[in-house]
Amino acid sequence: MSQFNQTTPQQPTSNNQGKKNNSIVYWVFILILLAGCLYLFMSKNKMAEDNNNALKQKQQQIDSVKTDRAALQSDFDAASAKIDQLVSQNSKLDSALQGNKSEMTKLQSRIRSILNNGNATKTELKQAKDLIASLNDKSRQYEARIAELEKENTVLTGKNKVLTKERDSTVQKNIVLKKVGSVLHASNIAMEPIHVRRNGKEKETSKAKKVNVLRITFDIDENRIAESGNKQVYIRMIGPDGTVLSNAANSSGSMTSVNGDQLLFSVMKDVALLQNQPVKGIVFDWHQDGNYMKGTYSIEIYSEGYKVGNGNVELK
Repeated sequence: MSQFNQTTPQQPTSNNQGKKNNSIVYWVFILILLAGCLYLFMSKNKMAEDNNNALKQKQQQIDSVKTDRAALQSDFDAASAKIDQLVSQNSKLDSALQGNKSEMTKLQSRIRSILNNGNATKTELKQAKDLIASLNDKSRQYEARIAELEKENTVLTGKNKVLTKERDSTVQKNIVLKKVGSVLHASNIAMEPIHVRRNGKEKETSKAKKVNVLRITFDIDENRIAESGNKQVYIRMIGPDGTVLSNAANSSGSMTSVNGDQLLFSVMKDVALLQNQPVKGIVFDWHQDGNYMKGTYSIEIYSEGYKVGNGNVELK
C-alpha cells in the first residue's frame, strides 16, 4: 500500500489575513480622518470663540474709553465753566491771579486737545484725568486768592469809609470854622435919641417925649476871611416892653438865627464889604409914628444868623 504525503493548502489563510489587515488599515484611516475632522471642528470653534472673546474685550475697551472720555469731558466742562465764571466776575486781577489764569488756560488747551482726539488711548485719557485734577487745584487756588482779595478789599473799604468820614468831618469843621470866621463883627454901636426942632436942627435928648428919631450908628470890623461884596446885616430894635419895633416902611420882617429860631427884625441893611478892611460909620435913623416910651431901648445886630453886636439907650 502506497503512502502519500498530503499537505493542507496555505493560500486561503494568507488571503484572509490580508483582508483583515486591509480592514484594520481602513478603519485606522477612518479614525484618523474622524480625529482630524474633530480636531479641525474643535479648533474652528475655539478660534471662533477666541475671536468672539477678543471682539467682546475690544468692544468693552472701546466702551470703557468712551465712558472715560465722557466722564472726563463732563469734569472738564464743569471745571471750565467755573473758571469762566470766576474770571468774568473778577476782571480786575492782580499779578498772582493773572499768572494763575495763564496756567489754567494752558491746561485747558492740553485737556481739550486730548478729549477732541477720537482715537485717544487709555494712557492719554489717564493723562487728561491728571490734567483735569491739576486744573481743579488751580481753580481752587484762584478762588481762594479772590476770596483773599475780597477780604482785603473789605478791610480797605472799611478803612476808606473811616477816612472818608474823618475827611468829611474835617471838611465840615473847616467849613463851619470858615463860616464862623467870616461872620462880621460890629463895634462902636451907639443909639442916639434925636429931637428935631421946627427949623430942622437936631439936638440929642434923653427925654422920651421929645425924641423924634433914634439914630443907630456902628462900625463893621475888618475880616480876613469874609469875601468882598454886599453883606446883609439885620437890626433888631427892642422897646422897653420887650416888643421888637417894626415898620412896614422899613421892610421889617423875620430872619432865621444860627440855631434855627425865627426872629423878628426891625430893618435890614446892605453893607458893602471889602476883605480885610473895616466899614466905618454905618448910620440908620429909626422913625416911629407914635411917641417913644420911657425906659431902655436895646439894639441887636445879626449877620448870617449870628448876633454880632448889641447896645442900648435909656429914655426918661
